[in-house]
Amino acid sequence: MLTRVLVTDGMDASAIEKLRSGGHEVVEQFYEPDALGPALRDFDAVIIRSATKIKEPQIDAARGGRLKLIVRAGVGMDNIAIPYAEAAGIAVRNTPRASSNAVAELAMALLFSCARNISIAGHTMRESKWEKKAYSKGFELAGKTAGIIGYGRIGRMVGDKCQALGMNVLSTVHRSKPEGCECETMKFVSMDELLSGSDVIILCAPGGEKALVDRESLAKMKDGAVIVNVSRGSNVDEAALLEALNSGKVRAAGLDVWLSEKEPNWALAQHPAVSCTPHIGAGTREAQKRIGTELVDIVEGFSF
Repeated sequence: MLTRVLVTDGMDASAIEKLRSGGHEVVEQFYEPDALGPALRDFDAVIIRSATKIKEPQIDAARGGRLKLIVRAGVGMDNIAIPYAEAAGIAVRNTPRASSNAVAELAMALLFSCARNISIAGHTMRESKWEKKAYSKGFELAGKTAGIIGYGRIGRMVGDKCQALGMNVLSTVHRSKPEGCECETMKFVSMDELLSGSDVIILCAPGGEKALVDRESLAKMKDGAVIVNVSRGSNVDEAALLEALNSGKVRAAGLDVWLSEKEPNWALAQHPAVSCTPHIGAGTREAQKRIGTELVDIVEGFSF
């Protein structure tokens, strides 16, 4: 039987060609939520990114059809009702390794921008303003302490890059302590110790029910701390962060992810102390090729 694969949010062209040359029919089309479920009945596999959500209604509508595999091109899978899908006989996979370095490098780019006022200084230059005095009060990263919340693949890469810059790294243990990480410049501590002892806090953890950066955690941070979020928008209470930026409690923030991508918090995005991007963490040519290769391997290795 011909394997039909739906690609809803785009995919590396060479990977699509490889699937087609391997005998798979690939359809590239985005569906609105109400139409997605019924459409999935006619496909054996679907490949999605963050824009497409496959939750209980979509899975219910797909029941009885051909769908056997959902693949998330990326790391986070909070846009998929995983246990519900698996209970319906639909396997769920992702590509956890392919984009890790790209996201880690963006975290560092946002951190550099916060440290040296690059975003706002560049913005005022484009307005034909020479604001050298205003933006010559940055800080150096060497010798500072980075608190990394979430020490998985991305967090460890961020930690390695921070240490290479001469920074000290703190992180917390949620499940099991990663081995081979701790050294003179990297320690696992409690969350309270991380919050109070870090000059910059970088979020690399999966999203949860409660924001990791909220009024309570902000109160425990150093005055003038910097926050970088390349994880999930739900990890930050955006209203609380905006208040902290306005009060000076938080010196600057670097944000790639947002609570809503359809209607981002524009007041936060336009704040002069915020360096921001529209969820482009995995957006490098190299990462997209690696993701494409991993997607092909997943589809071709699956028993439909």
